[in-house]
Amino acid sequence: MKTILRKTASIVLLLSVILMCFTVPVIRAEASFEIPGVCQVQTDTGRTGTVKTLDYSYDDNTYLSLRDIAMLLKDTECSFSLEIAGSAVSLNPGSAYTPAGVENVPWEGGGYVDIALRRNEFKVNGEKVFYYTLIMQLPSGEYDCFMMAVDLAMLLDVDMTVSPAGSLQIHTQEPFDPDPAALEEAGYFGGVNSVLAGDATTGEIYYQYQSDTSYPIASTSKLMTCLLTMEAVSSGQLTLDKQVTISDAAGALAVSGDGVVPLKAGEQISVRELLVGALLPSSNECALCLAEAVAGSEEAFVRMMNEKAQELGLSQTIFFNSNGLPSYTEDFIPAKRQNSMSAKDMFRLVSYLLKVYPQITDITSLEEATLESLDFEVRNTNPLLRNLPEATGLKTGTTNRAGACLVTSLIADDGSMEHDLVVIVLGAEDSIERGRVSGMLARYALNRFDRGMEETESETDVKTSGSLPVHAEAAVDRVIRTAREHQLSP
Repeated sequence: MKTILRKTASIVLLLSVILMCFTVPVIRAEASFEIPGVCQVQTDTGRTGTVKTLDYSYDDNTYLSLRDIAMLLKDTECSFSLEIAGSAVSLNPGSAYTPAGVENVPWEGGGYVDIALRRNEFKVNGEKVFYYTLIMQLPSGEYDCFMMAVDLAMLLDVDMTVSPAGSLQIHTQEPFDPDPAALEEAGYFGGVNSVLAGDATTGEIYYQYQSDTSYPIASTSKLMTCLLTMEAVSSGQLTLDKQVTISDAAGALAVSGDGVVPLKAGEQISVRELLVGALLPSSNECALCLAEAVAGSEEAFVRMMNEKAQELGLSQTIFFNSNGLPSYTEDFIPAKRQNSMSAKDMFRLVSYLLKVYPQITDITSLEEATLESLDFEVRNTNPLLRNLPEATGLKTGTTNRAGACLVTSLIADDGSMEHDLVVIVLGAEDSIERGRVSGMLARYALNRFDRGMEETESETDVKTSGSLPVHAEAAVDRVIRTAREHQLSP
């Protein structure tokens, strides 16, 4: 069996993105400013240079100059070209970088730099991706872009570590390969409530952190709403083309501060469009419409949600509504409640959903869609669909109490069948960190799956579980899933 070596050094990269850099000495006054600094970076080709950095809001929350890195990687296997404008970046891996004459030199002067971290337009090989970056104009007039090292490492699929001397090292011959267990030991997951990564097809959990504790889950609640809707479609109670009359409650929610899709009371919309609206832009009013269409009222639907949770063995789960918004009691002093679930329960729910209704990813894998009856365009809120070709969904969620949550599904092939890998991140501080942690764990899950395939191929005996080979039972499930795919099409 192939021996897998953990790259402990890459842990530091993912923690604060590494960088024990040499910052310009300056006293921090406010967290909204960025401190310029420099870091020594060297590659395994022997090339060394100074890279400009920006610590965003906090010390060691470091972003690297893409121009400086591009110059150091020029003529290596990790080379990339760059075009940077005031709010747009185009990066092409494998292409030659054209120097602008501003690379690998220290900052001119010192002090604060007042620019915003934002989701600038970012294209890789002409395709849009989602990364948060800082773009600024240098004194020379050229623009430079500053990017978190871990994001760049994932984008280029290259290993970066910090040497004992504090300089950043880029290993151009090694792929990006995080070790979440070691990251946990170093405190990396202290900024989230819980995470889990595993293979939903086989049920194998690759990694979990605080996965048994129940936390608010915000709009990821809509996965249960869509599951019950698909069950109603499967039983013949509903059809995807059935027209649903929008209730007064749904219409009022649509025009509230939590509204997403402009539904109007008394008008009609299809079940299919309601599913798209609930899953892509995370429409709360679409989820309410589905609940009312399935059960007659949201109160009755919530009972169904909790009954289904019990049926699936979700012991750390409770629902108060169909969409994941905060729910208030009618008491004189109202209590504020939120749907809650553990990451392990979420894994069970998603595994069941993908096994019985795999066609749901025909919707969740869409980057955008049009609700024809409203002539209204909606966009998927899942950033990993743009960054990972293997991503097929599934659902984002955010409230003040829940933090930023993301349930990601990925497709992986073992040569005989496809597997659904799932990554769950609950309670990240914001959407930036949610996407970064989810992206890192998604890479880990894909690497872990690939390593498992390599190990399986090296075995001479077929391992069995009970009376069936381990993957045979999963293969039977896949046959059942395939037979049901006709029930939903985008």
